[in-house]
Amino acid sequence: MNRTAQALLLAATVALALQTAPLSARSVASSAATTKAVPERQRPRNVIFVLVDDLRYDGMGFLQKRIRTPNIDRMAREGSYFPNAVVTSALCSPSRATILTGMTARNHGVVDNNNSTEDGLTFFPRYLQQAGYQTAFVGKWHMGNDTDSPRAGFDKWVSFRGQGAYYPTTGLPAGARAAGKTNVLNVDGREVPQKGYITDELTDYAVNWLEKERDPAKPFFLYLSHKAVHSDPLPPPRYANQYAHETFPLPASAANTAANYKGKPRWVYEQRNTWHGIDFFYNSDMSMSEYLRYYYATLSAVDDSLGRLFAYLRQHRLDKDTLVVFTSDNGYQIGEHGLIDKRTAYEPSVRVPLLVWEPGSVPAGVTNRGIVRNLDFAPTFLDMAGVSRPQQFEGQSAWPLWSGATSADDWKPQDFVYEYYWEYNFPMTPGTFAIRRGNLKYIQYYGVYDTDELYDLAKDPDEMNNLINDPAYLKDKIALRTALYQQLADRNGRHVIPYGMRQSIGSVRRGKGGTGAALFPDEWHVAPDMPDRYDDMIPDSPMKQKAHDAGQPLYPSVPLRDDIKQNAEGK
Repeated sequence: MNRTAQALLLAATVALALQTAPLSARSVASSAATTKAVPERQRPRNVIFVLVDDLRYDGMGFLQKRIRTPNIDRMAREGSYFPNAVVTSALCSPSRATILTGMTARNHGVVDNNNSTEDGLTFFPRYLQQAGYQTAFVGKWHMGNDTDSPRAGFDKWVSFRGQGAYYPTTGLPAGARAAGKTNVLNVDGREVPQKGYITDELTDYAVNWLEKERDPAKPFFLYLSHKAVHSDPLPPPRYANQYAHETFPLPASAANTAANYKGKPRWVYEQRNTWHGIDFFYNSDMSMSEYLRYYYATLSAVDDSLGRLFAYLRQHRLDKDTLVVFTSDNGYQIGEHGLIDKRTAYEPSVRVPLLVWEPGSVPAGVTNRGIVRNLDFAPTFLDMAGVSRPQQFEGQSAWPLWSGATSADDWKPQDFVYEYYWEYNFPMTPGTFAIRRGNLKYIQYYGVYDTDELYDLAKDPDEMNNLINDPAYLKDKIALRTALYQQLADRNGRHVIPYGMRQSIGSVRRGKGGTGAALFPDEWHVAPDMPDRYDDMIPDSPMKQKAHDAGQPLYPSVPLRDDIKQNAEGK
C-alpha cells in the first residue's frame, strides 16, 4: 500500500458526510436583490456544456467550506447559481437522453441503464449544426445503445463504452494488464488507447478541438461529459491525499431511529441494508465518510478542467462570447433516510448543481431560485441560438431566466414531473412517480405494497413529515394525483406501464397481532465484500450458472477498499 492510499484509508474511522453552509454573501447575492435584465447579443454565442456524473446539488466549495472547488466557485461568483435545478429521471441513461432529446423518458424510451435503442431520436446539437454551429461531444455517452460509436449531430466525437474507466488499466483483468492491454476511447470512429487519467485526458481532447480542430469562423457547441464523480471514484495522484484528514457530518436522517422513519414507506427502511443503503452500500464495509474523501478528491480534477476551459476562453478573448453551463446528470444521496446513490424522488436524488456563466449576458453573483429541469436544456440552447423549437420538445426555454430578462418571482415553470422505472438490476427501489407544484411534492410507487408521500418543501425541506394522511392536504393530494397521472401519459396518450389512477392508498391494512413484514431470503444476507458482489446485477446466463455451480463468481471482485487502492496505484 502506498503512502497516499494508506493515509486515505487509515483516516476513515469516524462517521462523516456533508454539511451544507450558507452561500457566501460576498460571492453570491440573492436573486431578489440583484437579478436584472442584460442586453441581448447581436451575434451567435458559443456554448460549453459541462456535465458531471452523480454530483450532489450542494457538493461545491461555495456551499461547503470543507470542499475546495475554486473554479466552480468562480462560476457562482461571476455567473448565476440555480439551487432548484432538478432532473426528471435521477438515473444516468434516462437523464442523459432527456438532456439530448428534450423529451421525457416515457417518450424517448431510454428508461434505465440497460441496453435500449436510440432509433428515431434526434439529439439537439443536430439543430445547432443546421444553424451553422460546429459541435463536439467529448466524454461519457452512456445512453441507450451501449456503444461508443459517433452519433449524428456532432462534428467531433470522443467517447468510450459504458461507464468508462478512470485510468488506462482500471477494471481490466490481471492477465490483460500483464499483456499490455489498456482501456480504449473512440475518437471519430477510431479505437485509440486511453493514455492517462480520464478527466484530464477528456479535457485535453476538448481543448485541442477548441484550439486546433474547429473552424474559428463558426460558433461552437462543446458538450464535455465527465465520468467523474461516478463510483468507484478514483482521484488523480495529485489529489489522492486531499481530504485525508477532513470530516463531513452525516445527515441527521441517516440514523436508524423510529422518528426518522415515521410516515416513511416500508421500502425505504428495508433499503438500509442493500446495495443502495447506508448500512451496506455497494455491498461493502466502507463507510460513507471514507467514500466521500475519494468522491470530492475526484471532483477536484473536474474543477481543474473548468479552470483550463476558462483559461482558453480568456486567452482567446472568448470569455464574453461563450456561455458556460455546469451541471450533473443526477444527484447523490449520502445517507438521507438511510439511502445512498440516486433513483428516488427525494431532494438529494433529484436536485443537481446548476451554474451558468457568461460575463455581460448572465447576471453575476446571483442565486436564482427559479426551477430548471434537465428537460429544459435542449429548448434553452436552441432558444439562445435563435433556432426554432422542434415539435417533439417537451420542456421550456430557461433562457429568459438565465439571462435575467425574467426574474425568479415572475418565472412560470411547468410542473416538475418525475419518473423512475423499476430495474431488475436494483430491485430495492420501486417504480417511482412524483410531481412538484409550487412547494408541494407528491410521490407514489408502482407495484409495491406501500404508502405514498406528500411534502411541503417550504416548511419541510428535508422531507421528514409525510402529509399524505393530513386532512388539511386532502384536496392537494387529490389534485396532484390527478395531474401526475395525466402528465405521465406519453405523446400518444398511453400509460406505458399498465397502471390505473390511484385515488386512495388502497387495501394495505394488516391485522393487529398478525404476521409482520416478510424476511429477506437467507441467501441474500451475506458478508461484506464477497468476491461475487457484482454478479447479482449481471444478466443470468448459462455461463453465469456454470460459474456459480462451480462455486466461482462470474465477475470476480476484490474488497471495495482494495479495488480503489489498487486502481489508484495502477495495479
